Amino acid sequence: MPNNSEALLANATYFGNEGWAQEYLDFCHRDEHFRSRWLAAGGDWSGKTVIDLGCGPGNVFATLGGKPALLVGVDVAAGSLALASRLGYTAVLADAAHTPFRSEVADIVVINASLHHCDDMDAVLREGARLVKPGGLLITDHDPQLTAWDYKGLAKFMWDARLWVYRMTRHGFHKTGTQQSWGLRTEVHHRPGDGVTREFFQSTLEPLGFEVSVHAHNHQIGAAALRGQVGPAQWKYRVGNALSGRDPGATTSALSLMCIANKRGVAEKPPMVARPAPHTHAETVTH
Repeated sequence: MPNNSEALLANATYFGNEGWAQEYLDFCHRDEHFRSRWLAAGGDWSGKTVIDLGCGPGNVFATLGGKPALLVGVDVAAGSLALASRLGYTAVLADAAHTPFRSEVADIVVINASLHHCDDMDAVLREGARLVKPGGLLITDHDPQLTAWDYKGLAKFMWDARLWVYRMTRHGFHKTGTQQSWGLRTEVHHRPGDGVTREFFQSTLEPLGFEVSVHAHNHQIGAAALRGQVGPAQWKYRVGNALSGRDPGATTSALSLMCIANKRGVAEKPPMVARPAPHTHAETVTH
């Protein structure tokens, strides 16, 4: 890894644990809302070259399915890559900000629930953009919207206290102190006052030649998110936003942002080859 860091170590450790990675694969990003939203954003992957940056154990493809011509998964966690390879990924152990691929090779680049685990979100987004062919798509989702998670006062206290409650009740991915501790270390930009914004995606990708659309949404909504609906939020998030002085139903209170960026231009066609026509004279024609 060219830029080893505490975040890289945390992600390699947490998602490298095959037991924890299997739990993540079984329960995260596996519902019909997720599938509907992603199919509306990127369509069927069949016949396409897809690169999944921060692929983890392969949740996105496990949910969407299809028959990509080539499906590459990049991650720093060997244990997750082992699971992803069983699903059909070509596994590449690398930092998502520094991949070994040449530019403009992918029809679709996927970055799902990964930017906020990285030290430099901008660098990873730019690396994903570099890999997209003209006319191709870069799709990101499930990174926390900064304005929705900027808890204040009592809401911030409740946010911090939840960890003790989750630990005592063995909730979700907090079943042991070790699992909780490593999991929290991976959440580099998923903390109150941090996260992604609409401006972040636009200012990063538009100068690189992308048409960018950003859709705020809560987790329990499908394709309707692309039509401006944010969907319902769980009560604890509504309370957190209300206590922080925000309208829980506002777009800025939606938990996640989905970015769909289309790279302008069209993919280059293979060069035409001159060859003799099937006649008795050697007239050269092109097709």
